[in-house]
Amino acid sequence: MQSCVKVLIDGSSSDLSFSYLVPPEMEVGPGARVLVPLRGREAIGTVMALEEIDTSALSYQLKPVSKVVGSQPFLTPALLKLADWIAGYYMCSVESVYRTMLPKPARGREEKEKKAKLVRLSRTALTNPASRDDIPKTAKKQVEAFLELQEAGEAGILLSEITGARGFGRSTISGLESKGLVEVVDVKVNRDPTADQVFVPSKPLIPNPEQVVVLDKIKKASGPNLEKAPKPILLYGVTGSGKTEVYLQSIQHVLEMGMGAIVLVPEIALTPQTANRFKQRFAHIQNEVAILHSNLSEGERHDEWKKVLDRKARIVIGARSAIFSPIDNLGLIVVDEEHENSYKQDSTPRYQARDLAVVRGALEKCPVVLGSATPSLESWKNVEVGKYELAEMLLRVDDRKLPLIRILDMKLEKQKQGGGLAILSTKLQQAMQKRLDDGEQTILFLNRRGFSRSMLCPKCGYVANCRHCTTTMTFHQRDDKLVCHICGFSQLPPRRCPECGAKDIVNAGFGTERVESVLKEFFKGARIARIDTDTMRKKNALRDTLDAFRAKKIDIIIGTQMIAKGLHFPNVTLVGMLNADTGLHIPDFRAGERTFQLLTQVAGRAGRGELEGEVVVQTFTPHHPAIQFGRHHDFIGFAEQELAMRKMFGHPPYVHVTLITARSKHQERAEFSLKTLHLRLARDLPQEIEMTEPLPSPLVKSHDQWRFQVVMKAVNPRKISAHIRSVMKDMTFPEDVIVTFDVDCYQMS
Repeated sequence: MQSCVKVLIDGSSSDLSFSYLVPPEMEVGPGARVLVPLRGREAIGTVMALEEIDTSALSYQLKPVSKVVGSQPFLTPALLKLADWIAGYYMCSVESVYRTMLPKPARGREEKEKKAKLVRLSRTALTNPASRDDIPKTAKKQVEAFLELQEAGEAGILLSEITGARGFGRSTISGLESKGLVEVVDVKVNRDPTADQVFVPSKPLIPNPEQVVVLDKIKKASGPNLEKAPKPILLYGVTGSGKTEVYLQSIQHVLEMGMGAIVLVPEIALTPQTANRFKQRFAHIQNEVAILHSNLSEGERHDEWKKVLDRKARIVIGARSAIFSPIDNLGLIVVDEEHENSYKQDSTPRYQARDLAVVRGALEKCPVVLGSATPSLESWKNVEVGKYELAEMLLRVDDRKLPLIRILDMKLEKQKQGGGLAILSTKLQQAMQKRLDDGEQTILFLNRRGFSRSMLCPKCGYVANCRHCTTTMTFHQRDDKLVCHICGFSQLPPRRCPECGAKDIVNAGFGTERVESVLKEFFKGARIARIDTDTMRKKNALRDTLDAFRAKKIDIIIGTQMIAKGLHFPNVTLVGMLNADTGLHIPDFRAGERTFQLLTQVAGRAGRGELEGEVVVQTFTPHHPAIQFGRHHDFIGFAEQELAMRKMFGHPPYVHVTLITARSKHQERAEFSLKTLHLRLARDLPQEIEMTEPLPSPLVKSHDQWRFQVVMKAVNPRKISAHIRSVMKDMTFPEDVIVTFDVDCYQMS
């Protein structure tokens, strides 16, 4: 018997793995990255498992592993188990899961480390200060550089800094180098995304009675060597009730036991603020806080991930992919704003990070805290059936009141304003002016960027549509372009109608850019900022804008969903929701739930300080249940009526839904492929599974690809997966047809 490893080769979509011998001098464990010979070339792969093989019984000769990448396995045993679970549940290859778990720079043949040139005094110069006398007095720059390097000591100064910000020429350093006074060496540089920030330490707050109860629950569920995994805890806490303080003190408890923690936040916009609060609280060990999200450069992501792998960081904060952090001895997972659909990945593997947090918690026997002011109905149902434990925080800290929510019927407002496009109601304008006069701040929310929603001709009905997608193009005034928000295609706007030649082509609807221009007209002298993906393209632009708002250098912010949740600004006393109907009237059973959640979260940005808050909601459907329950901050009432409706019509959380989509640049091939698959699935379809007829997707064309879909429902999602796998093993599709399976889908388009 010889020691071998089972290696899954990168790029193996069919999950083919091969066995390789382990040379006696080599140490290889599961999760390690290795170079192996494969068909006359070297390939890289991941060790899935260790094996003992009787090579004498084989009819062929096993080849040895060529090289181990890195000093330790990149994937922990728990992550390997999680990868197997993901591949089975979400019907994808294990290799695609491994690829998702590892940052791009870590998937190469060697560890990617950033190197830089460091200038420091030579050993002779450090031990003999008199060596400075070797520098001629006329070489003043060399003397100055020597003194600065002497002050820096053994730490030295980066060559880029001493020849850049400090103003010394490369010839000056070369002169010192030739005299044997300095040395220039290669050093590893850590790319820290918060290196330019200073964090003021903060102290734990005294918890109120509700927080004490929740903290006790979490602490009782925490600890090393637990016999079984504790139940996930759903923390239902109203906006401003102090959920973040509970997270901070729970993590402190976990750290004191020598364990680590993962904190998931839904939006990149929340990551800087959350990271700041954690770095301030754990200022004494702030290097042990790692940040992982897609707004970092590849190098920064790699270095933060490597900090975790090397056990230098015990706290990870990030968006959904942070659930794959290789933390050893995990003691707590927190999923903030657990209801957010941004936790759902929209490309393979199509995982739900909140659900993976629960699975990983079970694998590592650690508590999982799911926090939200508007829990997802899936989590709420899990509380009802006893799968999750409920913890409640129904009061704001310091007995602050929840903001007063006013609902304005924009049909009536339009009549008052004489028709046309009503963007700001009179009441909202007056409320904003009052805040400006009182030195308070306002947030306006509109989940639509751009200047106008579409461009159309009132004479012939022409609408400017994207040539690559079946959707209208949005006009962006600053760039003077029509842009498709699906595929990104852009073009110059027509000056006259392309169909009938009419000159009075008009802009219909409005987005954040148009609102910004209206605000500048109405409120002369007010300091206004816009936060959306158009204005926040530069690195750290979002962080800098939010910092300026916090410092009261901005009076009014108009933004999209990036500002809708989690942000804490004590001086904000007014929040305006300009069009609450944006996501309400779409063909999706979750439309009402999302609108209720959004309204509640947006409203929660007001009145978080000493001053009371007010929320103005502009809507054309003021009597919709989502609006009315949101007005009264009544989540439980909304959940009861929504769950009753879901049960009646057979929607999640009472069933699991899998969306099958076929797409191709050729409409007929996509449609024919899906119909063929549908016929095969319909044969011997288990009674527990419901299946729709194949139909065009609501967004039938996207990125030049035609899309058709089938929806399958069942109480047990594994039944659907098993049936699909049994059919797919005998099926092939044309090369240009892509078929995807989205288990527990969030978007029906």
